[in-house]
Amino acid sequence: MAAYNIAVVDDDTLTLDIVTYALEDAMEVNVYGFSRSEMAREFLRSPSGRQLSLIISDQNMPQYDGLTLLKDCRAAGVNVPFILLTADATRETVIAAKKGGATQFLAKPFSTDDLIAKVKALLV
Repeated sequence: MAAYNIAVVDDDTLTLDIVTYALEDAMEVNVYGFSRSEMAREFLRSPSGRQLSLIISDQNMPQYDGLTLLKDCRAAGVNVPFILLTADATRETVIAAKKGGATQFLAKPFSTDDLIAKVKALLV
C-alpha cells in the first residue's frame, strides 16, 4: 500500500510520464496524473483533493496555469505542499509562486534526482 498520494499536473505528457515514473520508482506513492488542467482543477477541489500528500504542477498550461491551481487549492482548503514546475523561471514567477503559497519551485529542465530529493524533503 502506498504511503503517499501525489497529484501531478502537466500538459506535456512526456514530462508527466517522466515525473510519474520517477516518483513511483523511488517511493511508495500513488500518482494521480493529469495532462488537462481543467480536469486536475476539478479533482483538486473535490473531496479527493483533501486526501493528497503533495501536488506537483507545471506553471504554463492552457485553461488554468499552476498559480491558478495553487490559488484554487488553497481557497478549497487543500493545504498540502505544492511544487511548481516551470520553464519560465523568472524572478516574477518565483515571487508570485512563493506569495501564492508554493512550497517549492523547480525550473525545467530538471533532473529526476532533484525532483525526488525535493519530494522526499517535503514528505519523509
